[in-house]
Amino acid sequence: MTASPLDESPYEVLGVDRTASDDELRRAYRRRARQTHPDLGGSAAQFNAVQLAWERLGTPESRAAYDRSSSARPASGFDADESEHIWSTGRSRSTQRDSRPKARMYGHPGGRARDRFTTLMREWVGRGTDPVDIYDEALIRRAPSEIRHALADALAEEATARALADLGMGYTVWHGVATDRGSDTWVVDADAAASDTRKIDHVVLGPSGLFAVQSEDWGEPARARRGDLISDGLAKGEKPVHALATRTKAVARSARVKFTALVIVLPDDALDDAITALGRTRGLAAFAVRRSVIGHFLRTGVPDAARPAGTDMFEVRTRLQNSIHLV
Repeated sequence: MTASPLDESPYEVLGVDRTASDDELRRAYRRRARQTHPDLGGSAAQFNAVQLAWERLGTPESRAAYDRSSSARPASGFDADESEHIWSTGRSRSTQRDSRPKARMYGHPGGRARDRFTTLMREWVGRGTDPVDIYDEALIRRAPSEIRHALADALAEEATARALADLGMGYTVWHGVATDRGSDTWVVDADAAASDTRKIDHVVLGPSGLFAVQSEDWGEPARARRGDLISDGLAKGEKPVHALATRTKAVARSARVKFTALVIVLPDDALDDAITALGRTRGLAAFAVRRSVIGHFLRTGVPDAARPAGTDMFEVRTRLQNSIHLV
């Protein structure tokens, strides 16, 4: 199974159906290898994706292994226990066994996005007589973009939350912080996938400062431009850093606190550099950070930024705890 619902499966990379014969698969690989070869006008990234797809599907043994991994368990009813499915839960056995001191956590990371995914998926497949596994990869691959984006949002938030938990007991994290108490609804942009524009995914307070953290997976690489991020996975005109700054200012005003920085967390393969400084947006330093280094970044903090003293941090935590509303 691929890491994100927005990633192409090996079958999609090669341009064949999952039911393709071995001969059809081999011909598709040769065709795509010619089309994507850098010496023939293709790109190295596309060519490498084709080679990886062939590694996963090129022999009957490897193809069978991939097919088993991408359908983790038999189809079951809507309300069955889905805890064994790779995409159905944000927790793992190793995480549950870990007894090291964790950060103090509030809220349910990814819960809002999972609720949306579940609702949209059930509406899309219908409630017929045949039981359906809404987390089956093949089904998700066929689902509309809005549904796959909702699941990707949930997975991104959950992955970041696991990293934030490992910051340790000196940190406090609030997940799903509302920035507009007057509305609990999802906003659907006519030109983009559905997203909850009225929350900050994670607010993190610790010895290194106070951070507004947004977890994203746009299914495409991102790069900096004019203090924000651009990506083929974003709608035209969408400015994620500016949007996060606006929401952060609302929380700062309500709690009467000052944030240290804005942080957009993306999958590792979406950014060229582990940490990308984006300048300042609405007076706040902004960064794009690979998911694998978010813990290190938050422990290290922003160079030259003021760090809260013990009593100051206690006061900030109290103000946040008294004013934050979780969605």
